Amino acid sequence: MKMTVLSVFFCSFIFAQTQYPKGDFSPPLDIPMQLSGNFGELRPNHFHAGFDLKTNQREGLNVYAIGDGYVSRIKISTYGNGKCIYITHPNGYTSVYGHLQTPVGEIQNYVTKTHYKEQAYEIEMFLKPNELPVIKGQIIGLSGNTGSSEGPHLHFEIRDSKTEFVINPIFFGFDKNIKDTKKPTISSVYVYPLDNSTVNQSKQPLLLNLVLQKDGTYLASKVKANGKIGFGISAVDFDDVSFNKNGVFNVSTFFNGNQNYNYQFNTYSFDEMRYINAFIDYYKYKKSGQRVQKLFMKTPFALSIIKTDSLRGIISVEPNLASTYRIEVSDYFGNLNSVTIPIEYDSATPIVSAEPVVSKYFIKINKDAIFEKENMSVFFPAGTFYDDFNLNFDVKNNRIYIHDDTVPVHSNFTITIKDDSYPENLRDKLFIGKFSGNSASHNGTVRKGDVFTAKAKILGQYGLVLDTIAPKITIAKPIEGKWISDVKKIQFTISDSSSGIKSYNGYLNGKWILFEYENKTKKITHTFDDTIVAEGANDLKIEVIDNVGNSAIFETHFFRSQQK
Repeated sequence: MKMTVLSVFFCSFIFAQTQYPKGDFSPPLDIPMQLSGNFGELRPNHFHAGFDLKTNQREGLNVYAIGDGYVSRIKISTYGNGKCIYITHPNGYTSVYGHLQTPVGEIQNYVTKTHYKEQAYEIEMFLKPNELPVIKGQIIGLSGNTGSSEGPHLHFEIRDSKTEFVINPIFFGFDKNIKDTKKPTISSVYVYPLDNSTVNQSKQPLLLNLVLQKDGTYLASKVKANGKIGFGISAVDFDDVSFNKNGVFNVSTFFNGNQNYNYQFNTYSFDEMRYINAFIDYYKYKKSGQRVQKLFMKTPFALSIIKTDSLRGIISVEPNLASTYRIEVSDYFGNLNSVTIPIEYDSATPIVSAEPVVSKYFIKINKDAIFEKENMSVFFPAGTFYDDFNLNFDVKNNRIYIHDDTVPVHSNFTITIKDDSYPENLRDKLFIGKFSGNSASHNGTVRKGDVFTAKAKILGQYGLVLDTIAPKITIAKPIEGKWISDVKKIQFTISDSSSGIKSYNGYLNGKWILFEYENKTKKITHTFDDTIVAEGANDLKIEVIDNVGNSAIFETHFFRSQQK
């Protein structure tokens, strides 16, 4: 990563010079704009890519195209943004609308035709400009709760159409729809001893006491240190109407009056998202759930929102020098909060030692590494991790122990297990699973003879898992032999106790029909279309296959009349 020199970078925030159109777009909902999540908010393994807009805790609100353009992409998924529409606009930007209950009109017709053409619920379509044009204010869908949504809302993004970088929607004039007069809240400040240094006679990170001053700022307890140190904060932002804890927009730090570290959530690429695990104190997050935003880089990483000096925000505490460190946290509207931290040199003997290192192995992030024992091995390509660290590794009781999940992983590593103890007819029913207690989650596994390999992105315990149990298919209200002319939908629950569901299909009178899958409830739903269902007797068949090929079939018959 190219580090920006202090004197160049800190001239009036160079990233703020980009001018975005403020009058081109209108809101995507016709209710007052309230945020349940903002741009850049810290999420598991990623930064939030847009706004989460409240929909009055219900589904079915009209969702509007924010400007003229055309539907350039539609993605229907059981995870992520669920049912999602992308509209490309002539001004060079693309708007994104996620977690929809359903598209509407010609867009839905296009989606339905594609479902039946591909005979799949999960589909992705890329369209040409003349296929589905839209105008500003046109209803394109209804708000919902599909995909990985944890409650009804609209996920809304704006992207650069050429680069696919996501851009903070606040820049496009939506600031006039949000009232915010509140300062961000700084709930905690931590100081980190680096490279065997000492802070307040401790070689472990410490929480600093904060005292509120008359002017509304905070003064932290004095830091007495020697060597290199860094700081971190927990901070959130509030607006005047939503009452949600949102992410902060801008953080700047100053050492003896000189700005030495800054980030602002304006725009970034999807390739940068996972760097959130280097951006925060990942160990503390896994241990306590608290996301502390680090204000230094121990090892450089390529997150473009960060601008820093040549020392990457690290402070060197020297003898005979008293220093001051200041943290400023602000929102888009200029509301600002700050903490001042006095620093002085201290060579006192540490009372609190660093956590003991019991590992036999050491990982350097810029080198490949492979560890083997008995019939198992793990391979880490260079760049798998963010920092050098001491690795715990072992093989015992038919499991490979690869450290623990308190160390973040940036890219895939490979686990290999050789096992000839299973008969040939069972080997295709094996997968490499990640264990949590006695249960194991599925990892995509490739088998060549008696050698099994899988990619993973989380450290922990892994081992071979045998799955010979078929998935389950159940129906809440049996329809066997019944007339169901007034029933609009039929619904089944599908589940698998081990490797997980890979695919499912439904057939009515021998023809494929669409069942929509909701991963949060494990239910599949078919909405009757009178052009598909037969008059009178109908035969229904559902087949579900898990990730190692076990299958289950549910068959029933019912009667239905289309006569009105």
